[in-house]
Amino acid sequence: MPAPKNTFKAAIAAKRQQIGCWLALGESAGAELMATTGFDWLLIDGEHGPNDMRSIRDQLVAIAGSDSHPIVRLPIGETRLVKQALDLGAQTVLVPMVDTAEQARELVRACRYAPHGIRGMGGTGARVTGFGSYDGYVQNANDEICLLVQAESRAALDNLDDILAVEGVDGVFIGPADLSADMGFPGKADAPEVVAAIADAITRINASDKASGILTLSEQGAQTYIDMNVTFVAVGVDTLMLANTARAVSAKTKAMIKP
Repeated sequence: MPAPKNTFKAAIAAKRQQIGCWLALGESAGAELMATTGFDWLLIDGEHGPNDMRSIRDQLVAIAGSDSHPIVRLPIGETRLVKQALDLGAQTVLVPMVDTAEQARELVRACRYAPHGIRGMGGTGARVTGFGSYDGYVQNANDEICLLVQAESRAALDNLDDILAVEGVDGVFIGPADLSADMGFPGKADAPEVVAAIADAITRINASDKASGILTLSEQGAQTYIDMNVTFVAVGVDTLMLANTARAVSAKTKAMIKP
């Protein structure tokens, strides 16, 4: 059996817009719940969420079989972490803080088997091969891995055209929060200078053969980025959705009590 078709990779390669959501709870029960909500993709956050490789694995298992494609965001772009995530069964990885084409090329190599990369062949007994039941996995695995890199600094934007030229990078995700801080506007991703930089980056990404991605926490932001033809847009974070809904219900119900 070959490596499964990566439907998310195929969709973004065709520039078909995909709507997703962040998973920051770090719990398989939450991931299983979110996999029933209709999002095209769900991102398991290993950078800011309370995750390790075991909890990432558990969430991959929870999402498997649903219509939502799991993406694993690693805490950092280290080769060993890329290898582990892939052997756990992740087909799509998002790597934060990629500032140069050299970094991007090293990540591509980490995602690929020799002779095109340095990914180890030890996945025979791992989840990615059905614990040895997918005897044809390695034949097409390189083709089905989707590598997304995050551009979230002035250096990344300065080097964006070079990053976009790296074969094997499938998409570039703009990180508004970190970008705004690096530009001198921490917590102000809506500063005109930041908005202009993001718009320029999206235009350049869309003009390439790569997919563009971004996260927004507002309906207005979602509409803006969809209208800008951003390929994959995250429109919420599970922890914030839970917290904001709970706060609203609590406040509304308490207001019913007569003084």
